[in-house]
Amino acid sequence: MPAMVVATQFSLAQTTAGSQEKLNPVVQNFVNEVNSNSQLENMAFELLDGIGPRLVGTPEMLKANEWTANKLRSWDIEANLQQFGTWKGWQRGITHVDMTYPRVKTLAATQLAWSPATKKAIEAEVIILPKVSSKAEFDKWLPSAKGKIVLIAQYQKIGRSDEQIKEFATPELYEKLKAEKAKATKDFADYVKSIGYDNNTLPEALEKAGAAGISISNWTGIMGANRIFGAKTTKILMIDIDVEDYGMLYRMAENGQKPRIKVETQSKILPEAKTFNTIGMIKGKEKPDEYIILSAHLDSWDGAQGATDNGTGVLTMLETMRILKKYYPNNKRTIVVGLWGSEEQGLNGSRGFVADNPEIIKGIQAVFNQDNGTGRVVNISGQGFVNSYDYIGKWLNAAPKNVRDQVKTDFPGMPGGGGSDHASFVAAGVPSFGLGSLNWGYFGYTWHTTKDTYDKIIFDEVKNNVILTATLAYMASEDPEFTNRDKRAMPLDDKGQATKWPQIQKPRRDSKDYK
Repeated sequence: MPAMVVATQFSLAQTTAGSQEKLNPVVQNFVNEVNSNSQLENMAFELLDGIGPRLVGTPEMLKANEWTANKLRSWDIEANLQQFGTWKGWQRGITHVDMTYPRVKTLAATQLAWSPATKKAIEAEVIILPKVSSKAEFDKWLPSAKGKIVLIAQYQKIGRSDEQIKEFATPELYEKLKAEKAKATKDFADYVKSIGYDNNTLPEALEKAGAAGISISNWTGIMGANRIFGAKTTKILMIDIDVEDYGMLYRMAENGQKPRIKVETQSKILPEAKTFNTIGMIKGKEKPDEYIILSAHLDSWDGAQGATDNGTGVLTMLETMRILKKYYPNNKRTIVVGLWGSEEQGLNGSRGFVADNPEIIKGIQAVFNQDNGTGRVVNISGQGFVNSYDYIGKWLNAAPKNVRDQVKTDFPGMPGGGGSDHASFVAAGVPSFGLGSLNWGYFGYTWHTTKDTYDKIIFDEVKNNVILTATLAYMASEDPEFTNRDKRAMPLDDKGQATKWPQIQKPRRDSKDYK
């Protein structure tokens, strides 16, 4: 069935279901607004196409902070940028990579974040790591890397997804190929261990030895998708080459053809940049010192547009604030939206907010965080709070049936120790809940990859999440009771030792010593 038809049917089902059941009038207004006057696609265009990826320390991240604050102000919502630190300034430029020998071919490649630029194009021979079995042998080889571009990632013999292999191979062939892949992965890990280096120290050693550049291929296992993180070098370029072109270069080098590539990168090192959270606030009319926080991280890695990590979370929370302002004018508690910076480097924005706003933390009724893709919310955990069932269950029950019936709950659940920004609040003993989405191939296809783009958003799913989040925020604000913060008794681990509630972590306030 065509995707457009599926999306239309889902939207019609949503509208029909919302109109047939008797909802709280405020919640019904939320449903009507989302289905008839959604601003999601326009905002997605402005944020993802207009501003693009939002790497901490870049001008684009600051633009995103300013854009989100201005968007909130356009709805008559108080908004400001709250600084929590600084970060090394950098801006991506073009990445252009061509094979020049033994034939000419333009390669699919991306400069890693914060990698030094080439200043002018450089051309060099491509080599692979030596077939040695000790650190002494490897260190003896190191000088031969001088002036070369070194491939340091594992070679992938087959560039097809496991899913496709399973679909078309015989069972016997599938098991054979799976075993070969597992062995190759183990052999490479054993090799790296045997030469005495790791992902951080190997690039450093090659840089010190005078290599002209380093290439990896951080393939996800899904055809066409590579993950783009930060460079581990400070003076020489570091790039990621797509699995197909990387494999070709590897085979050529291994077979003595001495391939050469020409690389031009035009990124800029900029002055130290201030890092901000965007904070929007609708003051409570009855209990202004108690808070509902709508949480999503605004920053992203920059291999693509950061559409599902975490553009969709940002869009959900912005649209939720818009409709709450429009249809819930007499909010009892203060409703805050926190769009965090530098989540990708260790939840720094939300940890900074927790550290810098003790009075707000003391008065938080609930935090709702969304950060794992475009899918409809299907899971909410109680995050280890003993009485979370009492209030989450009650709040969730006010959502439209077709929205709430999608959600599985787990009470009291276990406290989140990391992974996304709700964990920053959980560590502080604040009832904070991740709105877990159906993944739509998130971890293999879009999470931190070159494919995390606008076209991967399923807007009907995001609309579902706006309705859910607005309902939860409304119900939490209206609840006559302040949420109980009692914590569960923590279970024993595999060794019979009592596990502990996550500890509050200090935010990283700058990029010094960051790797």
